[in-house]
Amino acid sequence: MTKSIALSLVLAASLGLTACSGGHDNAANNAANSAENASNAADNALNAAVNAADNASNASNAAANATNNAANAM
Repeated sequence: MTKSIALSLVLAASLGLTACSGGHDNAANNAANSAENASNAADNALNAAVNAADNASNASNAAANATNNAANAM
C-alpha cells in the first residue's frame, strides 16, 4: 500500500514538473521517463512481495528445523 502511495506521488510530481517546464520538446521525454519510473516502481513492488513471501517461507522452515532439533535432542 505504501508503495502505491509513493508511486502516485512520484507520478503526480513528474506530471507536475512536465506541465510546468514550458518546453514542448521535453514533455514527451518527461512522459516517457514517468512511465518508465512507474514501471520500475511496479517491478520493485512485485519483487518486494516475492521477497516477503520467501522470508515467510524461510521463517516457517526455521521453525520446523527448531522443532526437529528439539525432538532429536531428547
